[in-house]
Amino acid sequence: MATKVVILGAKGRMGNTLVNMALADEGLNLVGACEREGNAGGIDYDGCIASDCLEELLPSVPGAVIIDFTSPESSVAMAKIAAKHGNPAVIGTTGLNKEQQAELAISAKDVPLFWAPNMSVGVNVLLKVLPALVQALGEDYDMEMVETHHKMKKDSPSGTALKLASCLSEARGWEYDDVKKHCRDGIIGERPKKEIGVQTLRGGDVVGDHTIYFFGPGERIEVTHRAHSRETFASGALRAAKWLDKQKPGKLYAMADIF
Repeated sequence: MATKVVILGAKGRMGNTLVNMALADEGLNLVGACEREGNAGGIDYDGCIASDCLEELLPSVPGAVIIDFTSPESSVAMAKIAAKHGNPAVIGTTGLNKEQQAELAISAKDVPLFWAPNMSVGVNVLLKVLPALVQALGEDYDMEMVETHHKMKKDSPSGTALKLASCLSEARGWEYDDVKKHCRDGIIGERPKKEIGVQTLRGGDVVGDHTIYFFGPGERIEVTHRAHSRETFASGALRAAKWLDKQKPGKLYAMADIF
């Protein structure tokens, strides 16, 4: 049986990609599309209910999996509404702080919730293999990262960059908040050994590039992931929706759970 899905922000860049891919997937049934108040006009897909109010939409689509790539505040509010109505939800929103992540975990006790700052299969495989590289190279190698995104992106550093950098720090046995350096300016002195720099570039229509540098004695290693299309993230989110449809509440699921 096809998984029923509701897509939030259906007229946005990511939302429109999700809509088109869901419509083309025989394993999915697009039953709802939601937009901001007063902005749902023009959404017209066979069998799909268009709405500008998620609270009013969900009773008409029981059990449908919500897919949300909106904003931290909206995603936290959505999760509470989803828990109230018993609709699972896949969240790809980036920029959530620790308090907002904790709120998602609370809602996940009542309904299956899935959150990943990056839905790319490649990035999530990278998160699996990076610790081995960090440990094999040892502490003589300084770790830095540069992330590049389109000029419309609101959060910095990207959620993916923070996830990758946290992975690096954990592999060294460090607490990321103690070693992060998101900006350098002026006379800053020598680079501390216990530091991970994450620098941000913004411009044009870049979907998402992340390069991790390992600077060692006499050499350096660069590991780069480039997202060529939003379909990369949409594909992961739709895969997650199918998977989440069969899960139970109790934890905030992530890509690692699917793998």
